[in-house]
Amino acid sequence: MNTKNQFNSNGFKVATLFIFTFIWSASLALAQGDKLLLQFKGENGAGQGKNIVLISGDDEYRSEEGLPMMAKILSKYHGFNTTVLFPINPENNQVVPNYKTNIPGMEHLEQADLVIILLRFRELPDEQMKYFDAYLKSGKPLIALRTSTHAFSYGKDNESPYAKYHWQSTVPGWEKGFGKKILGETWVAHHGHHAVEGTRALLDGIQVAAKNPLLNGVTDIWAASDVYTVTSLGEDGKVLIHGASTSGMNAEAPINWEKSLMPVVWTKSYQIEGGKKGKVFASTLGASVDLLSEDLRRLIINASYWGLGMEDEIPEKAKVNIVGDYAPSMFGFDNFRPGMKVTDFE
Repeated sequence: MNTKNQFNSNGFKVATLFIFTFIWSASLALAQGDKLLLQFKGENGAGQGKNIVLISGDDEYRSEEGLPMMAKILSKYHGFNTTVLFPINPENNQVVPNYKTNIPGMEHLEQADLVIILLRFRELPDEQMKYFDAYLKSGKPLIALRTSTHAFSYGKDNESPYAKYHWQSTVPGWEKGFGKKILGETWVAHHGHHAVEGTRALLDGIQVAAKNPLLNGVTDIWAASDVYTVTSLGEDGKVLIHGASTSGMNAEAPINWEKSLMPVVWTKSYQIEGGKKGKVFASTLGASVDLLSEDLRRLIINASYWGLGMEDEIPEKAKVNIVGDYAPSMFGFDNFRPGMKVTDFE
């Protein structure tokens, strides 16, 4: 090969390598610049100046769809500043619900006045989990939905100081982990027939008679999620709503009276070592499809006011109209929408 042809060949290779490197670098920079969380500024409403952080992170009940929708309602109609966190695959910054070891943005809990979670079997690194632990030590309020009874699952060899949060923990004082200690119950079993029976909500008569403001405007809830088994709720657990299994997966399905009722919504207090006393609103409902229920959305809005000590400001019938489009996916493992980025949930 003559020198000129060799030069042209080498030059072409160099140019090609340069172009490839440039494209790769640009793509990497774009990925690195991806939005990793959502934030909505509070508009008009009683919640102005209050910050709520919603943490999605379950691989079954599509919290990555439901919690952003709830955040928009909290901000648009009730004035709260909201931040939504997601499970993120760091290799491509996609929202991957079954990626269990990364939820960026946990540092926002430092400024949170209220946290709402729907988590399942997470094993977060210490540098993320420390913010959640510190939040609980602050004694600030918590709203926990559906699988949050078994929010954390740590491997047997994990030496993290937060391994005590494991749903079957044997650490003294943390037996059965976060769910039992903070919410009053861990994962036990499906009481209803999963994906065959739904849940008809039956309001507790004593709470209705007492005109508990948490139940303002709440009369009719049917959820596709089945009833969970609950064996106890701790010393001060107060049941607001009981769940009856329905013989079918629609709101018109009759109640299966052969099955006993179970608590599906309750409140209680919590306190961890070295921390202040706080309060919890917990529900075994909360899948993205459950949130098609207007009264379930209203209940969560009411709980947000309650958690923040704003009981007197709970509306008689809180506005909970869905903001924008909302077409939730049916619950199930690995049926999340692939390739989604945080901006897809704006």
